[in-house]
Amino acid sequence: MTDLNSHLEKLETHLARFRQTGIMNLIGGQSVPAASGETFQTVSPVDESPIAGVAMGDKDDIDAAARAAREAFPAWAAIDGAKRKKILHDIADAIVERAEEIAICECWDTGQAYRFMSKAALRGAENFRFFADLAPSARDGKSLPSPHHLNVTSRAPIGSVGVITPWNTPFMLSTWKIAPALAAGCTVVHKPAEFSPLTARILAEIAHDAGLPDGVWNLVNGLGETAGKALTEHRDIKAIAFVGESRTGSMIMKQGADTLKRVHFELGGKNPVVVFDDADLERALDAVIFMIYSLNGERCTSSSRLLVQETIAEEFHARLVERIGKLKVGHPLDPATEIGPLIDKTHFDKVLSYVDAGRQDGATLAAGGARIGNKGWFVEPTLFTGANSAMRIAQEEVFGPFLTSITFKDEVEALAIANDVDYGLTGYLWTNDLTRTLRFSDALEAGMIWVNSENVRHLPTPFGGMKASGIGRDGGDWSFEFYMEQKNIAFATGQHKMTRLGA
Repeated sequence: MTDLNSHLEKLETHLARFRQTGIMNLIGGQSVPAASGETFQTVSPVDESPIAGVAMGDKDDIDAAARAAREAFPAWAAIDGAKRKKILHDIADAIVERAEEIAICECWDTGQAYRFMSKAALRGAENFRFFADLAPSARDGKSLPSPHHLNVTSRAPIGSVGVITPWNTPFMLSTWKIAPALAAGCTVVHKPAEFSPLTARILAEIAHDAGLPDGVWNLVNGLGETAGKALTEHRDIKAIAFVGESRTGSMIMKQGADTLKRVHFELGGKNPVVVFDDADLERALDAVIFMIYSLNGERCTSSSRLLVQETIAEEFHARLVERIGKLKVGHPLDPATEIGPLIDKTHFDKVLSYVDAGRQDGATLAAGGARIGNKGWFVEPTLFTGANSAMRIAQEEVFGPFLTSITFKDEVEALAIANDVDYGLTGYLWTNDLTRTLRFSDALEAGMIWVNSENVRHLPTPFGGMKASGIGRDGGDWSFEFYMEQKNIAFATGQHKMTRLGA
């Protein structure tokens, strides 16, 4: 297995060019600084050291990128689906070739552990392959005959779209949004999170080196309140795909209202994992730990609320605390590390503030709750027990390695607690009672539910949430529903009766 020192040596090689040239925008196929000439620093959460200067894009840069995307759209939309398929497969091949570079840079930029980011890069390649294979049939429609007409539906790409991605797993989520847009025939302006610009730049370079025409994929770095706002308001951008927190999604919807933007939001979650006393408790324990402490707890689908039946709560909590104490928190480039640092000081302070909130509300701090070391934003994996649904730690998205446990008596109470939040992204149910799984999953307010499983994605299935967790679905044909317009053409098949006026 590659060790930490080897990864650090490779990191220096990968970062050398960015430290020399900075991380620039990519507009119309050209690497360019911000129009204003301004830059900002991206900083590693591992040791708070600067990584590179980044172009500080704003309204002028977004305008240039949107114009480039608009001009490139007719030709890209007209390209045969089989040719788009080949280009997207070539992008996937190049991602695989550079997977280690992508993973190492992502770890240093975000603090995510290498054991997970190495797989995330390859998942990004699979996203491109999946949608590449769908590209030739993306415009296919249906034949819908009626008594006197033959209705034929078709689809066409909506135009130039904006994609705004978050900092938690930026590479994989960028591929998840951009691959179907390109397969559909759309052109893209991508605004990555300012905290994690490294792999967004690498991905855009890969796409252009693979033969993507200039202007089809444009990258503008910058802040959400400037570059992001300009993108959501721009008239040439027909739709916005956004992954991030619910409050920002609300702002984007308001900003896009004047231009009637189509929006797709993958937002926050406060997802329950419900463990009944008839469950396979060993597997349930594995899933509970994995779905909150992997990826530093910084993911929307994390199971941040543990709902455990009171008949097994004491035993389950004891085993949970024991396992939490064995989790390895450390340098993200160490292959043995399971939890790395949080993204930045602001988020670090937010996560630790919930430790105070939990104590003040009367919950029991059963594990963790403190900073580790004095350099970098490392937090102990944290568990609160004895919580109830009224507490902030049971209602608000912490977005860190922070688990809140609530006990319940029976199925009715478990369902009431599970649904008693503003969010509705995912739910995880552990029981061996088949009829219970059918009742519970039908009544649970969540867009995705896993029974006796952790989060295992199947790309053809719909991904998304309800309530404050989002609008729309990704995956399979659901992605094309967002990036494409539906058209119906009705052909009269005979001399049907037609009302005559003024005859």
